[in-house]
Amino acid sequence: MVEIHSKESMTMCPMASMCKGIAEKPSSLLLMIAGLVLVAIGILILLEPKILVWLAAAVTILLGVFLLMIAAWVRRIAERFGGAHG
Repeated sequence: MVEIHSKESMTMCPMASMCKGIAEKPSSLLLMIAGLVLVAIGILILLEPKILVWLAAAVTILLGVFLLMIAAWVRRIAERFGGAHG
């Protein structure tokens, strides 16, 4: 079988080099911080169950704001493409 490219001329795939960089620099500190925050929230919920209602309300509000932002973004995209093709 004939080789099309020599092994010396082939460079590393960009995705492989990115994954290699991520594997060399583990972000365990961020995972530890997230874990500690979740444990603290769990303890707070055990001590004061009303916090769970506040957390649910905060998540619902944030999700609503996020969906409104996505809707505005989709509307801008639709107007841009509607004006170009209309």
